[in-house]
Amino acid sequence: MSNEHNFEYLPLIRRYQGRARLRGGGEPSPLTLANRIARQAHSSDLRAAALSLSANWQERKAQREGQALPAIPKDIPILLQVDPGLDLDALRKKFSFEIVAEQEEGYVIVASEDIQITPFLAMLDGFAGEVYGSATIAQVHRLFDDPDQTDRLGRILSERLMDEWGYIGNDQVYIVDIGIACAGTQEIPVRPTRGNRNTDAKWAAKQSEWSQARANAYDLWDRIKIDREEEITRFANFYHAEILHLIDGAEFDAGILPDSFTIRLKIVGKGLKDFVLNYPYVFEVVEPEDIVLPQRKVGEGTRPELAAAPTEPDADAPSVCLIDSGIQEGHVLIQPAIDQGTSHCFLPGKNAGDVGDEVGPGGHGTRVAGTILYGEVVARAGTPPLPFWIQNARVLDENNRMPVELFPPEVMRSVVERFHNGARRTRIFNHSINAQGYCRTRYMSAWAAEIDLLCAENDVLIIQSAGNLPISGQTPYLGVKDHLNAGRNYPLYLCEPSARIANPGQSLQALTVGSVAYGALEAGDWRTFAPESNYPSAFSRTGPGIWNVIKPEVVEYGDDDIRTRNQPPDVQAGGGIPLACPELVRSTMFPPGPAVDRDEAGTSFAAPKVARIAAQLQRLLPTEPALLYRALLVQSAQWPTWAENILARLRAQEFELSGEQRQKLLDNASWIIRSIGYGIPDETRSTVNTDHRTTLITSGETHIHTGECHVYQVPIPAPLRRQSDEFEIRIDVTLSYVAQPRRTRRNLRHYLSTWLDWKTSKLGEGINDFRIRVMKDTENDIEPLPGSVLPWTLQESPNSGFIRATKRNSGTVQKDWAIVRSNTLPDHFCIAVQGHQGWSRDPDSTARYALAVTFEIVGQEINIYDPLRTAVIEVQAEVEAEVNEVEVEVNEDE
Repeated sequence: MSNEHNFEYLPLIRRYQGRARLRGGGEPSPLTLANRIARQAHSSDLRAAALSLSANWQERKAQREGQALPAIPKDIPILLQVDPGLDLDALRKKFSFEIVAEQEEGYVIVASEDIQITPFLAMLDGFAGEVYGSATIAQVHRLFDDPDQTDRLGRILSERLMDEWGYIGNDQVYIVDIGIACAGTQEIPVRPTRGNRNTDAKWAAKQSEWSQARANAYDLWDRIKIDREEEITRFANFYHAEILHLIDGAEFDAGILPDSFTIRLKIVGKGLKDFVLNYPYVFEVVEPEDIVLPQRKVGEGTRPELAAAPTEPDADAPSVCLIDSGIQEGHVLIQPAIDQGTSHCFLPGKNAGDVGDEVGPGGHGTRVAGTILYGEVVARAGTPPLPFWIQNARVLDENNRMPVELFPPEVMRSVVERFHNGARRTRIFNHSINAQGYCRTRYMSAWAAEIDLLCAENDVLIIQSAGNLPISGQTPYLGVKDHLNAGRNYPLYLCEPSARIANPGQSLQALTVGSVAYGALEAGDWRTFAPESNYPSAFSRTGPGIWNVIKPEVVEYGDDDIRTRNQPPDVQAGGGIPLACPELVRSTMFPPGPAVDRDEAGTSFAAPKVARIAAQLQRLLPTEPALLYRALLVQSAQWPTWAENILARLRAQEFELSGEQRQKLLDNASWIIRSIGYGIPDETRSTVNTDHRTTLITSGETHIHTGECHVYQVPIPAPLRRQSDEFEIRIDVTLSYVAQPRRTRRNLRHYLSTWLDWKTSKLGEGINDFRIRVMKDTENDIEPLPGSVLPWTLQESPNSGFIRATKRNSGTVQKDWAIVRSNTLPDHFCIAVQGHQGWSRDPDSTARYALAVTFEIVGQEINIYDPLRTAVIEVQAEVEAEVNEVEVEVNEDE
């Protein structure tokens, strides 16, 4: 066996595949149990509310018909509170309710076509009489009579609109984004199973009938969406309203259920109130967010002389699409890399060729493009070859603002489809654009959901900035100085809700990037906020994102703001200390200025440094999916030394610290992951193995169904686990996956069609015992042997790891890491990826994933790559022999 190699990635070997052993759904709530006992009283309360609701709606509809107002659907909206453990499909099956929106704590908005609510009332009678099949009523805790719809409005309107609702003038013009549900009451039936008595003909007929029923469900969903778009158009015409933008998902296909669409409506107050109060399928009404990227420049620094003459990239080099303010395409440091034939302006009222960066001073998109090409150090001399092609998608105007006429979800789809389907098949997109304020957490925004859908439909990776806190702001969008003046000091103010990541940084599929500082710097009366290198930037927005997902996942150098020592301090952007800003290529137009400077800071310039690593991964692994690039980026990220020291104290003194000391360290660890996520990615760690560090990966697109389990095996060579040795080994695992989103669900597990998580073998647990623990085996369904769980940093439960209130399986990129003694490792390390039921009932619906596992000898005492490589090759040969043996047996049976 040859030992010649280039430290390439090693393959993760999938050893088993089958049905997953998944946990049950939990116990009913105490209120459900109480309702089962007090059947008569519960039925009576629900009946009174239902009859009152029905009577109110009959009266309202009769009055409306007499006023010659536009036609509305006959369905009526109903607000329910149900047991959080209830499968909402029961509301459709039992009562013919359409699910409009699911919210937290069991609140659900439904629509009933029957204004009398007859099926529900009939079920109440059955429940009171203990009739079989009526038990669902116990899980319906409350039906809101809601005569003035205050409760419903509070759950669909933004906070601002809710505050202003009673003061909306009939003739005042409003622009709002309205989310419309269109799931209907049709569902895909359960796939039939073949009985012992089914003949081939009967079984074929059953399969054909089911396939037709599934096709009919998709056709009906498509028809519902079209009908509701037409209804809204007629409604808008009546009030002389303007639909600025209307966007829905992709075309219907197997496994895809676009359950909603969003319109941007310009309408008078009378029409807005009529629509929101009476259109039953509304699940969200919000005002458009201000999408503007204020320049954080203080003053020009030095003007270095440039003698560089870069050359163009290789013809087949990766391309990165820049979604930004345009680019000064003729800039001497950028021009050779511009894919000029693809440049496009998406701004309304502009020509498609208006792609220049008109933001002054110094530009924005030009700076981002230069960061992708040069990273930390801009070339000053020579003829450096540029590594990538840059594609220019201009969506921001000369004020660094996205006009309200440009609907963010629509422009994202237009850009991704244009460039991904173009000649270069672009797969990496840099999106250093955010709303000005923090993201809402009621639902995934239409903008973020569109990013999630685009990543599900296409093999793309979108690098997204986390957003910046302004120097000063206004309530509720506070700035750095506002926090300091209120007595909230750095870095603790970064945990305030007003510092939460900005839309669309909460997108589950986007890789969201925050910022860290170069270090503690001083100049005269001014100093940076960071007390040492790699601390969070004073302006960098933090997590968690929606549903407590870890955001940002990674951070890069975007540098820092600066402050004075007096109280209250003065605060400026970092340009006052040039070394407190990254070195950036800048536009020399609007007005003329230096070609390179240190005069800007922000997460806008941290994100392209991550995009640069992603493009290097595409260069190295051109045929691998973008999901793997995301996995390897996150896998390479590590906490800086100051943060790892806190974690090391928790690991080393877990049982020695007092309660107060331990709680302080836990609070610090929680703050760290909210601020910097998994840490700072590293190009070398993500692209190169070494003698002491080895990464194993899945290859190609890997699909997994709900209820399925894939078990991977990593052989641990004997030299790595000798009992006489006690080396520290760091193990990192990262799962990156994507599935179809469903926006009307305010719940992580129901937002995706299929959701995934991973488990690993315990210390001392053999591969067969692990297989029994994670997979169903009807022939050998025995209890697995016990073992010690690896000391993972996060764990599966929010209170199990070293970082509390955070768990690793809350998002679509799931990383964890542990440090173990080499002599405690088993002969095989196993990892299982499991698929769980999301919103989709289609048995053919899948999630796609990539998986990476890294072993690293912390002290570099022994080599690990060659022994692991040899062991993997041996296991590969063993697996191939088993497959060949099975194929021979099958052929003999035939």
